[in-house]
Amino acid sequence: MPSMHAKLTRRLIESNEVLATAKTKNGAVIIHDSELRGFQCKVSPNGKRTYLLYYRTAYGRERRPAIGTHGRITCEQARDIATIWLAEVTRGGDPSRDRQLARAAPTIADLAQRYMRDHAIPNKKPSSVESDKALLRLYILPRFAKIKVGDLTRADVYRLRTGLAHRPGAANRALALLSKMMNLAEKWELRIDGSNPVRHVERFKERKIERFLSIEEFTRLGQALAETEQLSLEFLTVAPAIRLLLLTGCRLGEILTLRWESVDFDEGCLRLAESKTGPKVVHLPVTALAILRDLKQRSSQPFVIFGRQAGTHLIGIQRPWQRIRARAKLEDVRLHDLRHTFASVAVSSGLSLPIIGRMLGHTQPQTTARYAHLYTAPLKHAVESVGTALAAALLSKSLVSHASTDTTDA
Repeated sequence: MPSMHAKLTRRLIESNEVLATAKTKNGAVIIHDSELRGFQCKVSPNGKRTYLLYYRTAYGRERRPAIGTHGRITCEQARDIATIWLAEVTRGGDPSRDRQLARAAPTIADLAQRYMRDHAIPNKKPSSVESDKALLRLYILPRFAKIKVGDLTRADVYRLRTGLAHRPGAANRALALLSKMMNLAEKWELRIDGSNPVRHVERFKERKIERFLSIEEFTRLGQALAETEQLSLEFLTVAPAIRLLLLTGCRLGEILTLRWESVDFDEGCLRLAESKTGPKVVHLPVTALAILRDLKQRSSQPFVIFGRQAGTHLIGIQRPWQRIRARAKLEDVRLHDLRHTFASVAVSSGLSLPIIGRMLGHTQPQTTARYAHLYTAPLKHAVESVGTALAAALLSKSLVSHASTDTTDA
């Protein structure tokens, strides 16, 4: 390859003489800068001019990485970059290798694939895996798919947060997932330790929606369910599924995927091998057992709440529920509110929060503590019982009698 030595300047690089030489030789001409050792420009016969830097690594390997194309960067800009790279080489670095590694570095899309394959699918429940897939598809990948894992910044994360301000719940779940992915990226040595960009990004405050049915609403729902069955308005396992949700406090997925081998009629309970919080036992009231026995007589399917296709469980219960709650005039009630209602009735019955937590399958006391504000009636009853029991020791017989009369009148 023909070459020449001269100070690289725009005028020289763009000169007709150099281009003519390249065309005459039918090959590129390399111009070696006379001032900065290793700084070069390759002029091709087609007129393309590329800045290069030649150097040897600390291990003696020859490198000639491209700095950029003339026109996109100027000669002086290329010289500045070459100067910086040579300083790195002097310190034992290898700019060419670093660029290759950067180009090969995984993107957020690559990290998402590895997260699903190596973490989510082996360790999380199918419903949680599907939730992660949806968050990635809807919120994370559309914004960050092509960004390198190591290049994601806190400013990028804040832009995601701002873009989802109208959906605070979805924003918080997306941020939590992204944070987990970044922690794993550090563990897998794809990011520097302690560099998680989601850290210190504030979550939105979410208003917990807790809807409890009153006795009168219970009655309306019961009538709507009876009407649904009598007129065959919905598939025959829809009403039993809703009744079991009310009577057990179970989560929707626990009831819909319930198999007969998990039903223990002798002990009157459900033995769930898997739930959101792990294996658990759900003790059943007599009414729930009666519903299960009736379903057992109707079908030999493996699922208690069997679906339209043989061997499947019921799916798509939300639309039937919307029709049922409309008939009951309970348009703002979600299926999950039946679980909240179960808990509220348990509280009103005077059961302790630890007992209610065990009934609902909570692993954290603070999860059950959300129902503490419903304890007013049981507390008043308890205070009155304790007061009456202690009154004899604290008051004279006449005062005790007077206090008892006041209580009776009230």
